[in-house]
Amino acid sequence: MSLENLTFRHQVQPGDDELVREMVVSTNFFYDFEVPVAVELVQEKLEHGENSDYLFLFAEINGKPVAYTCYGPIAGTEGSFDLFWIITHNDYRGKGIGRIILEKTHSLVKELGARLIIAETSTIEKYTPTRHFYIQMGYTLEAKIDDFYKKGDGKVMFVKRF
Repeated sequence: MSLENLTFRHQVQPGDDELVREMVVSTNFFYDFEVPVAVELVQEKLEHGENSDYLFLFAEINGKPVAYTCYGPIAGTEGSFDLFWIITHNDYRGKGIGRIILEKTHSLVKELGARLIIAETSTIEKYTPTRHFYIQMGYTLEAKIDDFYKKGDGKVMFVKRF
């Protein structure tokens, strides 16, 4: 697989909700109750269009979505954004697509006036590669909440400042 065929789109299209479901499930990282949340954000964007605060970037190879980010401004702040989701379909992980789509997402939020972007993830062992990924991408660990998701599964918050 060559990344030369990697293209990007911002518009959410009908059917993307099921593509997002497939991508999230393929990772085997998320709790079952988290999958519908990812799908709902796509559906909310489809329903409300430009009036939605959820923004998306899809990475496609030969027209097939293989990764996406969902991000948006944090209400009540000036220039603070959340990175809600960054997912690469399991069949395409380890090829640098996550790094590329996150760099493009950073460029997009900076164009929108971002001062910083926040990424949250779990403290459990399975998420060690995710935490390392954020650090490699220039994020700093700025908060930790023990037992956030459930007993023994805390939340860490990474911040990248622009």
